[in-house]
Amino acid sequence: MKSLGCSQIAAVGFHSREVRSPAASVFSLRLRNNLFNKVQVAMSLESQASNTGAASGQPLENSGSSRFRNVLPSKEVLAVWRNADAVCFDVDSTVCVDEGIDELADFCGAGKAVAEWTVRAMGGSVPFEEALDARLALFKPSLSQVEDFLAKRPPRISPGIDELVAKLKAHKKDVYLVSGGFRQMINPVASILGIARESIFANELLFQSSGEFSGFDVNEPTSRSGGKATAVQQIRKARGYKSLVMIGDGATDLEARQPGGADLFICYAGVQLRDAVAAKADWLVFNFEDLIDTLG
Repeated sequence: MKSLGCSQIAAVGFHSREVRSPAASVFSLRLRNNLFNKVQVAMSLESQASNTGAASGQPLENSGSSRFRNVLPSKEVLAVWRNADAVCFDVDSTVCVDEGIDELADFCGAGKAVAEWTVRAMGGSVPFEEALDARLALFKPSLSQVEDFLAKRPPRISPGIDELVAKLKAHKKDVYLVSGGFRQMINPVASILGIARESIFANELLFQSSGEFSGFDVNEPTSRSGGKATAVQQIRKARGYKSLVMIGDGATDLEARQPGGADLFICYAGVQLRDAVAAKADWLVFNFEDLIDTLG
């Protein structure tokens, strides 16, 4: 991937200043900012590739940067995105900047051990249900701990997601949250974004009458590998959507792109860049502004 030099960046800025109208100036500023962000990403990827190539002795064209040519969408991808009837979002590391179960585990004193399992689960190296059960078994959160966590650590949403959701709604597109996380922690996120509870497909923590942890609802499709694909298929069939898009960062989100499920998978790498997932995405984005701007 060829990076732009400083003189080239400056030249882009010079031409942008030729625009005179206030509305065009706002668009020009966003365009310059987006371009600068893409340049930074490209330079970072090229730097990583150089280090990888130097360490392994492999030529640069065989290193990581060659996998990320999908940062510029094709006309076909743009058409699907703009004409989609519905958009499904992953929550952890996509709508929110955190992995919810990792944050809850950290609050309960088991953050490091649980985070290691999360990396394996999101990379697709272990079945999701196995990783979910193993993570919860490490700290077994009680109802009072979950309530205390929600009160002291409110959700942190990703920059631009509120604007994107609002614009999707303005374009008459339905929005869903499809997550391997837990409803107890996702409900506040949905409230912030104005997404109805019935548009949430997620797992459910279970508690005994005393409030002690007793497990999770295994009947939820998102509690197991392939579950997001099942949830998306159910959404599409129930509402009769002609076109649907899935946006997320992990292997379980990529699984949703299949017949009867999502027509398009957009990998959001603004929080976590998972190479194997990003390489297979129809479109790789590092900020939500790209998606907002292309809606028109």
